Parts: sequence; C-alpha cells; structure tokens
Amino acid sequence: MSHNAWHNARAMYENDACAQALGIDIVEMDEGYAVVTMTITPQMLNGHKTCHGGQLFSLADTAFAYACNSQGLAAVASACTIDFLRPGFAGDKLTASARVKHQGKLTGVYDIEITNQQQKTVALFRGKSHRIGGSVTGEA
Repeated sequence: MSHNAWHNARAMYENDACAQALGIDIVEMDEGYAVVTMTITPQMLNGHKTCHGGQLFSLADTAFAYACNSQGLAAVASACTIDFLRPGFAGDKLTASARVKHQGKLTGVYDIEITNQQQKTVALFRGKSHRIGGSVTGEA
C-alpha cells in the first residue's frame, strides 16, 4: 500500500465536491489503483427505477481519477467508454475498482469494474488519461 497514493487521494478528495455529494468513499489506494464505493439513493434513479447511467459513469470516473492521479502527477481524462451490463437499484452498494493497464510519460489507460454487493458486474469502464503538468497536491 502506497502512503503517497493515499496522500494524493486525500488532497484530491478535499476539493472533490462531486464525489462528496454522491456519497463516494475511497476505500483502497495504491499507485495505479483505486477502489471507491457508493450506495444508490432514490435520487439516483431514472424513470425505470434503476440507477441512472450518469451516476454509474460518475462512480467509475471517480475511481479512474483517483487511480490515474495516484502517483501525484496531475492527470485528466482524455476519453472514456462504459458498458452497462446490469441495473443497479436503490440501496445497492456499488464498488468501482480501477487498475492501470498502461501508464506512459503523458498518457495512460485504466480499466474500471463496477460491482454490486453480490459481486456481480454492473458496468465496465475504460478511461484514457493525459498528464497535464504539475502535481495533485500543489507540492513541488
């Protein structure tokens, strides 16, 4: 477990109003790796009474953000795709696990899997990152 990855995650989370508003919690961190959780609330449901795809995307994107910034070098998404495999329902606790597949000097590729409390896959997400210069914490 990387102390620096947790340090970078805490620094980002302080300013991450979206993750905080969605009730997303960081549960594991390491370099190139992040696990976050979120419980689906009634406000996250669409007209079919299932979790809105945008909420699932936001959960996966958050795990992606923490994984691709875990080394302390500021990075943003340059492209993302998501495949929705099964619905989520109010009260479900979702876990998004992000893992680096490739990290170059400037660009990276990360795979994120969202599972429910029964360990069934809800969605698969792939994110491509681009390092923008500077650090996550603002430290030199």
